[in-house]
Amino acid sequence: MISLVIPIFNEELLIDELYKRTMAAMQAITDDFEIICVDDGSSDTSLSQMVAYHQRDPRFKVLELSRNFGHQAALLAGMNFAQGDFIGVMDGDLQDPPEVFARFYAKLLEGYDVVYAVRKKRKEGILKKTSYWLYYRILVKISNMDLPLDSGDFSMIRRQVLQEMLRMPEQSLYLRGLRHWVGFKQAGVEYERADRLAGEPKYDFKKLMKLAYDGIFSFSSFPIKFMGRIGLLAIGTSITYAFYLLAKKIIWGEVPEGFTTLILAIFFFGGVQLVSIRIIGEYINRIYDESRGRPLFIVKNAFLASQATDSAKSE
Repeated sequence: MISLVIPIFNEELLIDELYKRTMAAMQAITDDFEIICVDDGSSDTSLSQMVAYHQRDPRFKVLELSRNFGHQAALLAGMNFAQGDFIGVMDGDLQDPPEVFARFYAKLLEGYDVVYAVRKKRKEGILKKTSYWLYYRILVKISNMDLPLDSGDFSMIRRQVLQEMLRMPEQSLYLRGLRHWVGFKQAGVEYERADRLAGEPKYDFKKLMKLAYDGIFSFSSFPIKFMGRIGLLAIGTSITYAFYLLAKKIIWGEVPEGFTTLILAIFFFGGVQLVSIRIIGEYINRIYDESRGRPLFIVKNAFLASQATDSAKSE
């Protein structure tokens, strides 16, 4: 059985096309499948449209979250409810073409446990494309893992991999990082990312920065080590400058301007300290989030006909 998990947030213009293409893509592989759409607090008609399709075909299932918990949490919610032996993940904007799942499935049958998509071409603007390109390469450079470049959440995994990922309910979710961290036999499949068919992108700059932060702080100790290096550099600079001032006084007999030197030193060390406190605070805040143990998502309604049928049979 194949489970396909799709997070949805205000995609009313795409639901009809999403239903048609995902159903066709799954039927091209097998008749034994389920599609789980997770409504992440949509304020438009996305939920009602999806429920209508669920009533038409119970394999098209819907989870309604109690509010907007974010893209990664919505993905995790759907993955928790997935029943398949193989679990596919894609975004609801159809920039990730569901037809590629046939290639993923073929790779899994070759013996791989994780098959992820590698974007060979993006349709976004030059600034966004450059930012993505730089981010993935910086993350690989500073993290303690060899994360695949230009790879997002679009993928298909075996159930054993999913079970291992679900054992790590981290508050600062970065699922593509967890997918790589668990190991197993993995392979990438290149594809061309499509244009958005309709609607506006839901990942604004703030959300993209949060996702980038989660990737860096969850899989790298570089920020803390970097501040240690800055501290050593500051100490070395101070000692060097102190020797320079002594030489200027003893050898040339010049008296340096004390006020200017003092102000520059205060600004420099003050800036280093503030940045250091900010980075330490980021780690402390993440520890605090983990210690509270709040649920990552809350399901308000679940439209899962097969589960209801099974329950009725058992009664």
